[in-house]
Amino acid sequence: MFTRPSNGGRANALPMIRLDKYLSDLGLFGRRESREVIRAGRVSVDGLVMRSPEYKLEAQAARVSLDGEALDYRRLRYFMLDKPEGVVTATEDRAEKTVLDLLPESMKKLGLFPVGRLDKDTTGLLLLTNDGDFAHRVISPKSAVEKRYYALVDGIPDERDAAAFREGLTLADGTRCLPALLETDGTDACFVTVTEGKYHQVKRMLAARGKPVRSLRRLSIGALSLPAGSVPGMLRELTAEDLCRVFIDR
Repeated sequence: MFTRPSNGGRANALPMIRLDKYLSDLGLFGRRESREVIRAGRVSVDGLVMRSPEYKLEAQAARVSLDGEALDYRRLRYFMLDKPEGVVTATEDRAEKTVLDLLPESMKKLGLFPVGRLDKDTTGLLLLTNDGDFAHRVISPKSAVEKRYYALVDGIPDERDAAAFREGLTLADGTRCLPALLETDGTDACFVTVTEGKYHQVKRMLAARGKPVRSLRRLSIGALSLPAGSVPGMLRELTAEDLCRVFIDR
């Protein structure tokens, strides 16, 4: 726990930031709007109204309120989105609706971006964050983070297909896929678990076995799964425990 130095020294202090940056980091306002809100006397720090946007505070230690409501400063944010069909996994697109367009206005200034991608017609678990290091670690092949999908295909996947997945497929264009897990039950439904994220990978792997995909849904990343009853469009912020589960095998 942080303890403020009794001698007025700063050796153990947390980083200091300006009050207007504090508000903009939360995604509540832009820097200009933040300054206006502060000057209007709507913000208090440690119980005292603060009208100076330049005032510096220890973001993790100070008690900041806006219009009497306590604020929680977290610069790095992490969310789970159950991606709907028909939206593209991008930060912006001139022609298509993106996953960021699904966010409430209060979140659109957080600087979030998708971790990896899901195809436009694929639904399911998509991580959103403004933490570039975290995103890189999730998608890096070196991390070997498992991604599990539920697919409906044309045809009936069988043990021969599962064996081919375990060996590692080579696609028609020469792309070599790492060994993957294909779980079948004698129907047109199957589960696929991969540890990489090549372009249209799951669809291309199944198509290579003569089982083209009709629908695809991502269920989990590592040991982090969509909650029971999740439906496309649902969004929730991740906890520290959730983040740890991303890097644990299912």
